[in-house]
Amino acid sequence: MIIPDTPRVTRIVREVWKPLTVLFVWDVLVTVVYFVLPFKAPALPLTIFGSALALFLGFRATSAYQRWWEGRILWGAMINASRSFSRAITAFMDDRRDGVVPLKRTLVQRQIAYVHALRCALRRQQQCPELAQYLDASAMAEVEERTNRPNAVLDGTGRRIAAAQRIGYLDTIQQSRIEAVLIDIANAQGGMERLKNTPLPMQYRFFPALFTRIFCVLLPIGLVETLGMATPVGSTIAGLMFLAILQIGDDLVDPFANDVHDVPMSAMCRTIEIDLLQSIGDAAPAPLGEVKGVLW
Repeated sequence: MIIPDTPRVTRIVREVWKPLTVLFVWDVLVTVVYFVLPFKAPALPLTIFGSALALFLGFRATSAYQRWWEGRILWGAMINASRSFSRAITAFMDDRRDGVVPLKRTLVQRQIAYVHALRCALRRQQQCPELAQYLDASAMAEVEERTNRPNAVLDGTGRRIAAAQRIGYLDTIQQSRIEAVLIDIANAQGGMERLKNTPLPMQYRFFPALFTRIFCVLLPIGLVETLGMATPVGSTIAGLMFLAILQIGDDLVDPFANDVHDVPMSAMCRTIEIDLLQSIGDAAPAPLGEVKGVLW
């Protein structure tokens, strides 16, 4: 996620120089042809086309932002549920009983491993070093056998909670309260997986891109009679605005794409890690900061 209100000039140039160059060359070509072989183009159809396209692109960008914002809401729910889980674990079980303290630490560490596994799964990253940091060898083997690693961690946590109830560390009411938190965690994961695995319909992706490029081709033809020699500048800037709106939709449509426009899952996982480690009295790492204006 880009933090500053104004993105870096180098990042802007890197993202727009190719379409900007193509637009400018085309606009110069149309302008030269106009002064060599003058022609007339009706302005009204281009105006109607541009207005309709602007509405289409605006609706698409709004839909993409709603997906991005829903991803952020789901991760906010994950942060709250993780804190609730840790609070219930540390409050419900009596430290004076044998084996309770290591069990608490194991359960809290499993939740930390879970959020890191979920982050890596959403970003399609095969390696997740935090799993080995917070899970023992037997738990790691159990997780690696499963296709959905975060769900495997959550299943193992649920079984350990049930075992704690059977040996008397928890009563049935306490177990049901913790299980309710685990359900909230699973629901949040399901929402994230739905966003990741369900792209915008093809019509939302193909037709806006097609119509935007057609409009940019027609734009200098409709403007050259009015702008004259200024057509390359005016037409390029106008076309670039439409291409920018198109790109905004592409940037936000996948909130877990592991790029600079991503929901900052690494930073949120670190927040969970800090809060949960401190809840069991362990040393916690420092929060993640932005790197060159980007919070990952």
